[in-house]
Amino acid sequence: MATVQISEAEKVYILHGVRDDLRVDGRGCEDYRHMEVETDMVSNTDGSAKVSLGHTDVLVGVKAEIGKPRPVARDEGYLEFFVDCSANATPEFEGRGGDELGVELSNTLYKVFGNRSSLDLKSLCISPGEHCWVLYVDVLLLQCDGNLFDAISVAIKAALFNTKIPKVHLSEDEQGGKEIELSDDPYDCMRLNVENVPCVVTLCKVGHRHVVDATMQEKACSVASLIISVTHKGTITCVRKVGGGSLDPESIFEMTETGKRVGKALHAPLMELLHKEESLGKKRDKVGFLG
Repeated sequence: MATVQISEAEKVYILHGVRDDLRVDGRGCEDYRHMEVETDMVSNTDGSAKVSLGHTDVLVGVKAEIGKPRPVARDEGYLEFFVDCSANATPEFEGRGGDELGVELSNTLYKVFGNRSSLDLKSLCISPGEHCWVLYVDVLLLQCDGNLFDAISVAIKAALFNTKIPKVHLSEDEQGGKEIELSDDPYDCMRLNVENVPCVVTLCKVGHRHVVDATMQEKACSVASLIISVTHKGTITCVRKVGGGSLDPESIFEMTETGKRVGKALHAPLMELLHKEESLGKKRDKVGFLG
């Protein structure tokens, strides 16, 4: 992951600020930076979204294609994730520098989103054992300024909300086989229920306290982080510890409780924003880099 080098004096300044619940940019320990969410950004996808969190920019596109169900779940569709770390995000991603981070992010996304508790995967089934919808979720990191997991999770939830899957009509041919017909009416489509799709909250242990939405400089002062995915009901669906340092049980409990509280509070304003933006239709102003 992209890193920055800071001096010992800067570390002491950041640690003392976190201790007093006053971070360098004026936020409290549980505050996010300014976040912007835009949907329907890429025309050749079935759903897309762009999220800006501070100076971290993430673009997500969802493409629905017909595939064959997996043998272990013959009546369900599934999701595939791919994360591309653009060299524009940071020079460290040039060449194959971002491959390791891309694989790490993809593996975490599978655990958080690729299960039946997050999405109704059975709604993606067309014909059990034969055909299903496969959602290819492509994540592009445009700019990296810390807290990638949180920004990506919000972008994925927004992109899935924006996804429109064509209605499928099954018919039999003369030999008795099944024929698939896709509706070409853009309004005759299926929408995904993203109510249970979790959002990720990353908490970094800085000194004796923990912070939400850490910047690159705060991340450099942290020895370990806890990645927690939380639903709109405050249910934790996935926990992962990253970083070389250790966390004591009391810290893990406190960070988990903070993650539940912050994550639960994240869903309602996000869904309200997505519904409001969709109601505007083509009247809305596109203010991002594709505007």
